[in-house]
Parts: sequence; structure tokens; C-alpha cells
Amino acid sequence: MTRVQDAAALLPPAFLAFVQRFTAEEGAVGGPSGSAWAAGLPKLLADLLDDWDLTVTGPARTGRTSVVLPVLREGAPLALKVGWPHVEARDEALALRLWDGHGAVRLVAADPHRSALLLEPLDSSHDLRDLDVDAACEVTGELLARLHVPAPPQVGRLSAHVRRHAAPLLGEGSVLPRRMAERTAGLLDDLLSDPACDATLLHGDLHNENVLHSLPGSDRPAWVAIDPNAVAGHPGFEVQPLLRNRRDELGTGSAFRYLVRRRVEVTCDAAGIDEDEALEWSYVHTAINAGWAAKDGDADEVTFCIALLKALDG
Repeated sequence: MTRVQDAAALLPPAFLAFVQRFTAEEGAVGGPSGSAWAAGLPKLLADLLDDWDLTVTGPARTGRTSVVLPVLREGAPLALKVGWPHVEARDEALALRLWDGHGAVRLVAADPHRSALLLEPLDSSHDLRDLDVDAACEVTGELLARLHVPAPPQVGRLSAHVRRHAAPLLGEGSVLPRRMAERTAGLLDDLLSDPACDATLLHGDLHNENVLHSLPGSDRPAWVAIDPNAVAGHPGFEVQPLLRNRRDELGTGSAFRYLVRRRVEVTCDAAGIDEDEALEWSYVHTAINAGWAAKDGDADEVTFCIALLKALDG
């Protein structure tokens, strides 16, 4: 077999099929479609393994848009991450370099032009789903407190992201009930006028599966954040991904509202985030998620988002 064929054999077919669904318009400006990227991925992976002198030591782990391989370089275990170029991942290497292992996975090397990262190895079999919800929220809040540093000027701005994705929610044909659309519009006016709106470097997607345990015997902190969708924004925007985790543990009725707000409270207390601001940003964040779900034709997700909006309001 050729080196490209060897690399192709490492890639899960289900991952390649999934990433092919993405259009070029959904990706980075000037970047490939998911299908074009997937077609070139075996050669890209083979080149990276050669260029960085890496030996693959185990099966791949995949996310929605990236593949991670355990590797060795000069006898040291590392992780090679290669991702389809898209806007949310554009500033991942920059953020990891700035954090320098404080709260986030340590970056060893990066090739942004090929959307490739060489990272410290972590225990991918243990994430925050191993903890009870309150403990997971507390760990997440503590990580956010470390990650929230002044944003560098070249990172994308949350205000632009929010304006772009909230716009379809505010006019005719909105997926949201009228009162919720009006509430979203009012919050946007207030939140985006805050000078601190784009001041802080955010992880952007710190849910339970994006926090992994360090390897046994490591001198690193027990829990480490991975896969940032780095953006310059307001810390209150960070809490909402935790409200979409482990939905079966949220209950129904009054219990649902209490447990949603409990997660906000525990996370904000550990992170040093103003709870009222987190509730407002989480409302806007959830409204945007409802719009995305409607676009995807996911009626169940729209229903969940509307229930979450009710719990976050007032």
C-alpha cells in the first residue's frame, strides 16, 4: 500500500460521509467544501505524518468536523488533530497558544494553513459526563475563569456573529413566538451596546464532552478544555452549552426551570460571571440555536429551545 492508502485506512468511513454534507459556504472563506476536503484528507494526513515525523499508535477519534489520531514523535505521545476549515475553528490555534496550557489542552505545534494541530495527549475516555451535573458545572466554571483573558485583536467578534445569526429571528416568519422574538430583540440592543461585549477571549463551546481528563500520572490539572470555537465576546455567552447537556436530567415542569437555573448559578459562581448577564446571554444564544434547528428541520430541538427560553426568562 502507498502512504496515502495507509492514511486513508486510518479514517472512519462514517466521519468522511458526515463531513461531506458541508458546503463551501458553510466553511472558511475561500475554503473547500466538506466533500472536497474529505477527498483530499488521506494525502493531507499522510503529508502531516511525514512532515512532523509522527507514528500513529491507535484508532482515530472524531468530532463533527475533525479527526484526532494518537501519535508518537521521538518516543513522546501526542495527538494529531486535523479539521475541515470552518469559521468556528479559525482561531483555535491562536487561542491555544495564548492560553499556553492554562485551562486548555497544550499546543505543541500548529499548521493553520492545513488546519492541523499537534497537541498534548489526554484521556479521551473520561469527560465531564463522568461527574454529577453540579460538579461538572463547577469544573467548567473553574476552567472558564482561567480561559477568560483579554481577547487579542485578530480574533473574530461575538457581536458580529450574534447580529448575523439573530437577524432571521426578528422579522416575519420567525420560528420564535412573537413575545420571545421581541424579548430577543430587546436583549440584543442592551447586550451589544455594552463596551465589554467583545472584550474577552471565549472558548465558545465548553460543554461536557469538550472537557477531558489528563492522562494518569500526568502533572497537568485533572480537567482540560479542548476544541475551542474561539471568539472575542462576553463571558455570559459561555454558560448556555451546559444547559443543552444531559437533558434527561433536567426533568419537566417546575423542576426543569429550577435545574436549568441551578446550572447557571453553579457555573457562574465558579467562573466569576454575573448570573443575570449569563441568563440574558443564554437567552439570546438559545434563540439563535432555535433558528438553526428550524433551518435544519429539527422540530424536537426547536421545542427544547423554546422550553429553555421559558426557563431563562424573568
